[in-house]
Amino acid sequence: MKILRNILNYLSRRSTWALPYAIFLGIFVALPMILIVIFAFTNNQGEFSLINFEKFITQPEAVNTFVYSIGIALVTTFLCILLGYPAAYILSNKNLNRSQTTAMLFILPMWINILVRTLATVALFDFIHIPLGEGALIFGMVYNFLPFMIYPIYNTLQKMDHSLIEAAEDLGAKPSTVFWKVTVPLSMPGVMSGIMMVFMPTISTFAIAELLTMNNIKLFGTTIQENINNGMWNYGAALSLIMLVIIGISSLFSDSDEQSQNEGGII
Repeated sequence: MKILRNILNYLSRRSTWALPYAIFLGIFVALPMILIVIFAFTNNQGEFSLINFEKFITQPEAVNTFVYSIGIALVTTFLCILLGYPAAYILSNKNLNRSQTTAMLFILPMWINILVRTLATVALFDFIHIPLGEGALIFGMVYNFLPFMIYPIYNTLQKMDHSLIEAAEDLGAKPSTVFWKVTVPLSMPGVMSGIMMVFMPTISTFAIAELLTMNNIKLFGTTIQENINNGMWNYGAALSLIMLVIIGISSLFSDSDEQSQNEGGII
């Protein structure tokens, strides 16, 4: 009985149930990150070196690809905000959308594999005889990542305290004033979440660019993939680390903006 009681006490601890997740994160998240750092700061002989970063800086092609990838990610994120915010606002507004199931129409594409959706986009462009290139790339990016912008904004607007909107209306604020002074500031946490969910995968993707441009346009993710496939693990790890640092910095700015928004309230 004592042994059984000890087992039950052990299983009743929260730390016990967290152990499998800790092991999973250690093997599939922490260990790969450590290996990336080790490979990035070593040469082919396994010695500590900064040659991989020097190679990146001294190669105009790699730097230009990196800058171009950031540009594509910014354009994609901007277009997703431009299209996603009105859609999320309409879906969350009971006066404009009385059927809650309509939101599922924007979520359904997320259930299909991104490669399948991209291949369907390629077939669509081929059917209407539109050449593949930069325009097709941006279209495919927006099409694939737009739901990731709509859903967090929609979720934030749904949980918004609507009494604040009613208070602004009672004080005589115009609908446009209510929207820009109340709704938009309160929805900024959802917007920032959507930006991160679109910007981060866009800057690192490679399959969409390869399919929608016939591999004529390279993004930074494509450069990393090519180096790793060619056995240049150290240089590929350095490029991956550079990309992760940029994404980490953007995440810090996002967290600080969201925190200041939550603390500052409506401005």
